[in-house]
Amino acid sequence: MGFVMPSVRILDNVQLEANTYIIKIKEVDAGSGKIWPNQFMVMDPGGNQVAVPGIHTTEPTFGLPATWVDAGLKEEATLKGYTVVDAATVLSTHLTELLKANMSDLLSYGEVQKLLKELPKEQGELVKDIVPTQITISGLQRVLQLLLSERISIRDLSTILEGVADALAFSRNPATIVEHVRTRLARQICAQNTSPMGYLPLIALSAKWEQAFAESLIGQGEERSLAMQPSKLSEFMTATRDAFERAAREGESPVLVTSAAIRPFVRSLVERFRAQTTVLSQAEIHPRARLKTVGSV
Repeated sequence: MGFVMPSVRILDNVQLEANTYIIKIKEVDAGSGKIWPNQFMVMDPGGNQVAVPGIHTTEPTFGLPATWVDAGLKEEATLKGYTVVDAATVLSTHLTELLKANMSDLLSYGEVQKLLKELPKEQGELVKDIVPTQITISGLQRVLQLLLSERISIRDLSTILEGVADALAFSRNPATIVEHVRTRLARQICAQNTSPMGYLPLIALSAKWEQAFAESLIGQGEERSLAMQPSKLSEFMTATRDAFERAAREGESPVLVTSAAIRPFVRSLVERFRAQTTVLSQAEIHPRARLKTVGSV
């Protein structure tokens, strides 16, 4: 994701039940699960319970129905078209996804300083122009954290800094700066969400919901906030879930596309019930991206 993560420590805790693990981030429980080292986890790609005998459970990362089976049943499960993974993969996937979800919390002030010092000389001059006269290191840290919170890699720090420098001409607000930087990262963001078939699957936000969000914004400029009625929020959540579930049944993992004006507000709502869903504005769609509309909300 563009920076070196802190090391992972593995400790034995005799207070835990057998086969149980807990993953902590900054000493706080972030996730837990159970694994059986000598067995395999079997899952139905359709999200149904598998027809293989074993220990029924829930896959810890994505919450799908799963079953732990003996090694002797691995081949049978594979022939039935089920997804079969070993215990180490279950644990490593859970750890990886939790780290991605909490990446913004792991980017420290010191790490930002280190990233800036490691930039090429020509980019170092840009840093001198804007840090700390126009933006502090902590302000830049916040911009990078906001990008990471939506799983956008900060590896292309040069482009990010150029976008920050542009945005500083009209705003000092980190959230506003990030929205501008995201447009500079359009190629990267689209590539990150491109399907194996080479197209960007998308679900479009309908004119009805575009208008509903726009009319629910209160305040002016950077002080705007969303004040949508609870019944309307519930309706939007249901419609969004249904649209993405339909797409998933067709084997698609789409992004949700909105207008630039409401993207941050749509994202802040979507992350409450579909944290892994990418929300893009139309301005973040790269001109050369191959698009495939798979649904609408």
